[in-house]
Amino acid sequence: MRRSLVAAVCAAVLVLTGSTVATAEERAPATFTNPIKRNGPDPWMTYHNGYYYLATTTWNSTITMRRATTLAGLNAAPDQVIFNLAGRPNGCCNMWAPEFHLVNGRWYLYYVAGQNVSDYNPTQRLHVLESAGTDPMGPYSFKADLGNDWQLDASVLTVNGTLYLMGTYQAGGSYGQSNFIQRLSNPWTLSGSRVRLSSPTLSWERQTAPVNEAPEPLYHNGRVMVVYSASACWGPDYKLGLLTLTGTDPLNPAHWTKKPTPVFQRSDANGVYAPGHNGFFKSPDGTEDWLVYHANSSASGGCDMNRSTRAQKFTWNADGTPNFGTPVRLGTSLAGPSGE
Repeated sequence: MRRSLVAAVCAAVLVLTGSTVATAEERAPATFTNPIKRNGPDPWMTYHNGYYYLATTTWNSTITMRRATTLAGLNAAPDQVIFNLAGRPNGCCNMWAPEFHLVNGRWYLYYVAGQNVSDYNPTQRLHVLESAGTDPMGPYSFKADLGNDWQLDASVLTVNGTLYLMGTYQAGGSYGQSNFIQRLSNPWTLSGSRVRLSSPTLSWERQTAPVNEAPEPLYHNGRVMVVYSASACWGPDYKLGLLTLTGTDPLNPAHWTKKPTPVFQRSDANGVYAPGHNGFFKSPDGTEDWLVYHANSSASGGCDMNRSTRAQKFTWNADGTPNFGTPVRLGTSLAGPSGE
């Protein structure tokens, strides 16, 4: 009887100990390493209803998306085709820079596509899809073409309840490839005239070629900002710049102030080149701000599908502007977003 009692007590201790260990393991902080997608240029990501959703350039006739419950899980998650562009007369091919925004209970997916495969760049235009419901992966239906000239990198800015389309275009003259802003009467209908938002006027915006592109909205404590990519994507000095709305009218270029220095750029020490074309997302618990971007692992890397998707947490400076830090070396173990 005594031996049986001792054995039972020992077994109970083992069960409790094992349970405690398992619980501790289950609660261990999540970690991940970059890249979160190996061939993933022009990334856009959001966290919605328990999943991270990631879409990137495909350079073909499909728009794809993948999802996972953790950042680490995105690396192995399968890409799912959510829309096929084949046969569309104004945009059949070479899909670039997808972004999806939730507006009034529907997702609006903005993207770039051209009219043919071989001579693709001159025919690249902006387009938008609309979801049937609240699932970021659709189903989607085609909603509208946005403009009829060369434009890239659409995103949506909201100021005082008004929607604005931002993107990239050829401004002409000495301005070159610039960013624009135009009012939207709804997520698929342009209103009024297109206005030049920013141009490559500073020396660090003109490395390899003078470029401003990929404007992305960023909001913090009532401050409205736009983070954009500068210099040529086919060179190692592609980087991020910052605009701040210091006036009241987003359509007045004089109401925006450009930071005179870049806010995120190459790190030779970490082997990261041409970091840019970014997006932003929140941690699952909403307490952290995260940057998603693409970069090359070599100074000779190009503006192609070899660019990989990466993510890292960022903080805020005392003046309310973002502090993105330095691009992290690939393979570095990083703590996952809070709430995973």
